[in-house]
Amino acid sequence: MHVIGAGMAGLAAAVRLADGGHAVVLYEAAPHAGGRCRSYFDATLGCRIDNGNHLLLAGNRAAMRFVAAIGAADTLAGPAEAAFPFLDLATGERWVLRPGTGRVPWWIFDKARRVPGTKLCEYLAALRLAVASRGGTVAEVLDRQTPLFRRFWRPLTVAVLNTCAAEASAALLARVVAETFARGGAACRPLVPKVGLSESLVEPALAHLRRCGAELRLATRLRGFEFDSGRVTGLAFEAGTAPLGDDEAVVLAVPASVATRILPGLAAPEQFRAIVNAHYRIAVGDDAPLFVGIIGGTAEWVFRKPGVLSVTVSAAEGLIDWPAEELSLRLWRDVEQAYGLPRQEVPPAQIVKERRATFAATPAEVARRPPQRTRWRNLALAGDWTDTALPATIEGAIRSGHAAAAVLAA
Repeated sequence: MHVIGAGMAGLAAAVRLADGGHAVVLYEAAPHAGGRCRSYFDATLGCRIDNGNHLLLAGNRAAMRFVAAIGAADTLAGPAEAAFPFLDLATGERWVLRPGTGRVPWWIFDKARRVPGTKLCEYLAALRLAVASRGGTVAEVLDRQTPLFRRFWRPLTVAVLNTCAAEASAALLARVVAETFARGGAACRPLVPKVGLSESLVEPALAHLRRCGAELRLATRLRGFEFDSGRVTGLAFEAGTAPLGDDEAVVLAVPASVATRILPGLAAPEQFRAIVNAHYRIAVGDDAPLFVGIIGGTAEWVFRKPGVLSVTVSAAEGLIDWPAEELSLRLWRDVEQAYGLPRQEVPPAQIVKERRATFAATPAEVARRPPQRTRWRNLALAGDWTDTALPATIEGAIRSGHAAAAVLAA
């Protein structure tokens, strides 16, 4: 089996195929694996950082199976129960959203567990998501004038779908809620890597593949395929073309823009949204929150990592062209408030911008997502942009890899 692309989707497909007894060759155009979900040493900060911030939830079933398969379950950490701390910069209010542990959401009747200023009827109105049409947006389905929308639904939508609520698919958000918050607090307990994304998701996967006898070829870029009689017959690389035998198959786990260039006639998302990350070299106490959600600021989420405080701003088209120095200062002021730090000079900082971080999760773009199965019988697609019924998340990427492997194994 040949897997093209060693991001999360490709790694998941390769692990699933290798565990199924298949001989696997994994190719990656970059000199490293992990794609948009990896760690690296940053010379400006003098330490390792993640290229972005990703939050897993205990209810992410595909991701949990993946980390268990590669022996990395103990590299993740999180609170004993589901807890999401927030700060509203406009009012100075702090609160922790604590969904109950059971599947029945009794917690919405408890004011102490709810978002401050919200009413029970606002939570019940969320049932509209379950019956939202495929063409409906989050802002059309939910009441934008309620405190719950401003303090929960809007930040959740932007964080998970990387698309503003006025454009984001309500049906896609409904699927996320159904698999997490609707399944109770045990399913939405947050988990983060103890060290870094590579240490939890990439390096253990590569080590597992090597133990299974898989071959890894980095810095190897696929230029195209050769086709004949409804199947892929050759892989065209810069160094030449490798023919495929009758019993060989391919998982194509590359970004949508690359896949549409390689595969004739492939329909895929064409619009994308940006993410801006800011990393600050500063240590805070281990008793500080693992993360804080910010309402009404420029920063949206701040994560505590070893020796670093890291900011994520999703749907960041409005910030993507800001100078790094201006972004560093603006975001740092929000970080100071989120973690109760005294006002100070901006510590050493690194700004990471991704203009095409994920596909735009609008109803129109969601409708363009292709399935894993293709019209070539020995070729399957993987990637968070394929039709996983989830947004472009780690869970969606891993689920796509598992689905592609299942198509070929069958």
